[in-house]
Formats: sequence, C-alpha cells, structure tokens
Amino acid sequence: MRHARVGGGRPAAPLLAAVTALLLAGCSGLPAAREMGDMALLRTLGVDPSPAGVAVTGSTGPRAKGLQGDGEPALTLAADGASLSGACLAMQGQSDSFVFFGYVDQLLLGEKLAEEGVRPVLDYFSRNAELGLGAQLWLVRSGSAREALSAGGEKGLDSRLETIQNDSKMGIANLTRTAGEVYTDLLELGSAYVPALTPVGEGDAVLAEQGYGILKGDILAGFLEGEAAKGLELLTGGPSADILEIALPEGQVSVKVSSACTKSRLEFQGDAPAKLRLTCKIEARLSEYRERPDGQGLEHLQTALEDRERERMAAALERLRVWGTDCAGLGARAGMLCPARWQAVQDSWPEWFGRVPVEITVEVNLL
Repeated sequence: MRHARVGGGRPAAPLLAAVTALLLAGCSGLPAAREMGDMALLRTLGVDPSPAGVAVTGSTGPRAKGLQGDGEPALTLAADGASLSGACLAMQGQSDSFVFFGYVDQLLLGEKLAEEGVRPVLDYFSRNAELGLGAQLWLVRSGSAREALSAGGEKGLDSRLETIQNDSKMGIANLTRTAGEVYTDLLELGSAYVPALTPVGEGDAVLAEQGYGILKGDILAGFLEGEAAKGLELLTGGPSADILEIALPEGQVSVKVSSACTKSRLEFQGDAPAKLRLTCKIEARLSEYRERPDGQGLEHLQTALEDRERERMAAALERLRVWGTDCAGLGARAGMLCPARWQAVQDSWPEWFGRVPVEITVEVNLL
C-alpha cells in the first residue's frame, strides 16, 4: 500500500499531526465557544439620542438558565456612547454573562431619534452580522425607547410586542414592519411608514398601538392615527380584518372587512402626470345585525361602506400629499404600467404627488 504524498513528496501524516496539534493548542483567531447559560440573549433593543451621542437599551425578556435558574426576571442593560457600536460594547461590562445580540427580533426607536433621523441605526443594523434587518421595527410615540423598555420590568416587553405582531397577522392589529422593509422603502421610495406605540397604564408598562409614524427621507414627518391610519392600511393593501358599524333604517349593522386591494394608475398629459387613479376593491360580510338587510337595504349598506372607506383613504392622502410622502408606493406601482414615462418623473415624484389630482374609486363586494 502506498502512502498519500503532499507537495515535495513528503507523507501527509506529519502535516495532519501538526494541524491537529495547532487546533488542540488553540488559535487566537477563533472565537471561544460559550455555553448558552453563559450568555445574555438580548431580544429587544431600543435606541434614542443622548448628550453623548446615542443611548442603547437592551432587554433579554424572562430568562431560563438551566434547571436552577428557570423563571429568572428579564435583564435590562443600558449604555450611552458616541456611536452605536461603542454603546453596544459598553453594555458588555454590565452583565455577568456574555451579551449576545444575535437574538434581537424587536427594535424600538424613540420619537426624538426619529425626529433627528433613523438612517444611521438602519445602516448599522444592515452592516452588523449579529443584528441584521429582520427585527420588527416600532416607533415609540410620546416617549423614549429606554423608558418603554425600562417600564417592562421583570417581564420585559417581548411578550407584548409578540402579541401585537401575531394580532397583526390575524388582522386585529396595526400592520407590522421589519427594519429591512422600512430601510428598503426609504431607499426606493424616499419615505416609509412605521407602526407607532405609546406607553400607557400604570408605570407606562404597557405599549398601546397609536397609528403610524411617517418618515420622509429618514426624518419623522408626522403621525397618522384613527381613520387616517385605517386609510393608509387600505392604500397599502388593506388590513386582513376590520369591523365597520353602519347605521341603516333597519338598525345598526356590523360588517367585517376580510380583504382589500388597491391598484393605482397614472395618466399623463404629454410627459407630465395629469391624474392618479386609485381603485380599491374590498370584500366584506355581515357579522351582526338586528334585522338582516336585503334588496334596497343592501344597496344602501354597500354605498355607505364605499363612502366610509373612500373617506378613510382621502384622509390619509390629504396628510401624505402635504408631506410629499408616497410611503404606500402608489406612484411606483402605477409606474410599472408605463415604465418609460415613470422613469422620467420618478426623481421628482414627491413633488408631483403633492399636487397631481387624485381620483378614488371604492368597490365593495358583500359576500
């Protein structure tokens, strides 16, 4: 039997032995392995401005550290620094365990940070190998992210944020967005919408939905709430579920909106946009009534629903057009039907969006 030979004909066995010895001895270039129990796994991260530059707050949520440590309270860490990376590094010295950022799936930004610009935070997340842009992004309205996380106490905010996120998937909460989705919109559309939360309750420990924060560039332009917030949801594709109460001669009727889809179309006069046409198709069904409407009653109900949803969309558009923020991507979607003309006006679309006439058509299909 012949031995395998490497390079100048020398046996491979000595080379393998040398590599094995090097690995057994350790190598300074390789990260040291750590047990899960030796790590503080951050789940929620909050970022605010501070006199030092930036304030970072992290929370682990309730922890389980082996059989003896089940049910440990949430660990909250906070540090200020001239940069995000510096503040995150400073948090390492505040815990007995190694602070690991790879499990962060909730990112809270304070309102004051949004007023100064969110781009540096999103840039950092996009470049950081541990963090990434998959975290759910929230804007803390009328407060700071640090105050919200600190108010979570021993239970943390993880379960509350996860509940809102799951409720959104079932159509009973605001639309949620990842940091990556917001980052993409800012780069491609020049604006974005972010679900807003407000601390409420005793000690401000609970976060309640408070519409959407609208970013222009990367700076907060304002908030949409109430009917205008519902209108934004319709413009972007609609909530998966919504309940509307309509007063008819037969009595109060509750209608559940199960789906909505809005399509946009641009009309041009020469090379200039002349009109933006929006068509929203909604499917709904009766959910509660004293006397089931039929015939003319159903026609009145359908007309009332169409008027109500049209008013919601108009309320959202009124604010968005003043700010020049087409965060629903209406122009970009319409531009897919006329790419050459759209390319000519794409860069100046925020200005066109504020002054081009808009026509809204709503069609309700009662199932």
